[in-house]
Amino acid sequence: MIVVTGGAGFIGSAFVARLNDEGIEDIVVVDELGTSEKWRNLVKRRYADYLDKDDFLSLVTGERVPFPCKAIVHMGACSSTTERDAGYLMENNFHYSCRLAEWALSHGVRFIYASSAATYGDGSRGFSDDDEMTRALKPINMYGYSKQLFDLWVLRKRMGDRAVGIKFFNVFGPNEYHKGEMSSVVFKAFHQIRETGKVRLFKSYNPKYADGGQMRDFVPVKECAEVLFWLLNHREVNGIFNLGTGQARTWNDLIGAVFAAMDLPVRIDYIEMPEAIQGQYQYFTEARMDKIRAAGCPVAFRPLEEAVGDYVKNHLLKDDPYL
Repeated sequence: MIVVTGGAGFIGSAFVARLNDEGIEDIVVVDELGTSEKWRNLVKRRYADYLDKDDFLSLVTGERVPFPCKAIVHMGACSSTTERDAGYLMENNFHYSCRLAEWALSHGVRFIYASSAATYGDGSRGFSDDDEMTRALKPINMYGYSKQLFDLWVLRKRMGDRAVGIKFFNVFGPNEYHKGEMSSVVFKAFHQIRETGKVRLFKSYNPKYADGGQMRDFVPVKECAEVLFWLLNHREVNGIFNLGTGQARTWNDLIGAVFAAMDLPVRIDYIEMPEAIQGQYQYFTEARMDKIRAAGCPVAFRPLEEAVGDYVKNHLLKDDPYL
């Protein structure tokens, strides 16, 4: 069995779809559905069983996992960058991950987990995924700190040669519809355009960047799933890796691609940024991809305009937008 935690979530369900594309159905989806709409991400998926995240952890800690496990692909976490409950993030994102990793590695189970580009903080230390640089990072929100803590734990326990951590950059694409405020700007922009004919973007408060000229490494979820699938099948590749395209683009580029996909003229209003997030705002992110390429990962990334066009035309504009 392949266990996918967060398997009903955004990246997790995209990875389950990728497994299904290969005819793989020996999958256990682990998540916390609650009253959210995440369950819709599973409607088209084929898998052997679903387990609540707490029930799965009980099976792991009690040494009662009832099936042979080939791999744990641990995408489950609270991914809200504005979450203020530090204790919850410590338990849900850090301690939960530690317990899964210890069990997986003690049983010879492949362990792949989601880290985050939020670990890079304000970006002043650059975006190298070298282990020494990872040790020096200073996240600027609690979510990023919870992910950084687990990266440091993996390095301290010398698990970096037996496990894989992925620092996801700005992921967008189908199956993110349940994420609310944490959904991508592509998704938000699409709906703003439908409702008002224009998009609102934050003004820049950094003289190096024009309004809308702030830059991010926007990476399509379909390519993320391809990288995860490659890592699943290359157990010899281990370590903590960035996952972006390696090319930063502006918010204006991204929004222009959404308008183009909808065959509409570009209309952008630049609005004030809330004071609460001005001190935590990243003006530039760009994944250094040398490390994972050197490991042999062959996945190529589509140009931003092509990937946004695919998302808008083949998902957001369809009656059924799900993978």
